[in-house]
Amino acid sequence: MQQTQAPAELAIEPLKPGFGAQIFDVDLQSADEETLAKVVAAFHAHGAILLRNQTMKPDDLMRFIHAFGEPELHTQTKFCLPGYPHIFKISNMEDENGEPIGAHNDGLGWHTDYSYKEEPVMCTMLYAVTVPEEGGDTLLADQVSAYNDLPEDEKAFLDPLKVHHSLVHFIENRDFNSYEITDELRQENPDVIHPLIRVHPADGRKALWVSTGTVKHILGMDDDEAFKLVDRLVDYITQDKYVFAHKWQKGDLLMWDNRCTLHTGTRYDDKKYQRMAHRLWVKGDKPIPVAE
Repeated sequence: MQQTQAPAELAIEPLKPGFGAQIFDVDLQSADEETLAKVVAAFHAHGAILLRNQTMKPDDLMRFIHAFGEPELHTQTKFCLPGYPHIFKISNMEDENGEPIGAHNDGLGWHTDYSYKEEPVMCTMLYAVTVPEEGGDTLLADQVSAYNDLPEDEKAFLDPLKVHHSLVHFIENRDFNSYEITDELRQENPDVIHPLIRVHPADGRKALWVSTGTVKHILGMDDDEAFKLVDRLVDYITQDKYVFAHKWQKGDLLMWDNRCTLHTGTRYDDKKYQRMAHRLWVKGDKPIPVAE
């Protein structure tokens, strides 16, 4: 990914060559507004940020997410933290009655969050409360570098393509889910059309903006051809050279830019280990297509 100048005052190392940044020596719970502004700038410069050893209460998470913009609500409200509708629990834990307290296996499969919305979320933040000793990783793929490496003739083929995204299609074809398709859900989440190649509003860099699950059609292509193209592009983007694999530690805070990355979780032994992560989103804007 093409990088811009990050704030010199922060101690930063790349998550992998050319992508992301781990930020050191910042305690987000006590950070002043100037420091938070530098963290936000580092995020926009690098596409993803990691800060370890954080101690974040719900109010701290909300203060931090507000530094990036207006928080986004979640499609499913059942597993939001009581009193904090913008904080969603991802967990395999159960309450005293054996009922789940969080969404389990949420986020498996390469995707970008809220791709089925007219204005998908700008960024996603995960904060690790309880982590499994093995598995349950988060993988981020750099879609800018992947696009830049394409041959020019393939860029010319992909640039004008438009993709039909559908939440209902995603739910109907998911192997596991905790969503119920209601009339209200359909009304609140109508199908949308987005560009396959997305232009970043900050600096005009282009990203392959392919996803899985929510893709129902590619305009102008039959479905068999379209899904073969999606599968081929996802295989290409998720090569090791484009992917950062994050192994979680308690207190980790990881945030990525959904406008230029693809992500997935990995499975873990949910009979042996417990997991609890808090997810927050920031509102985004309508994806910008390549100029026709």
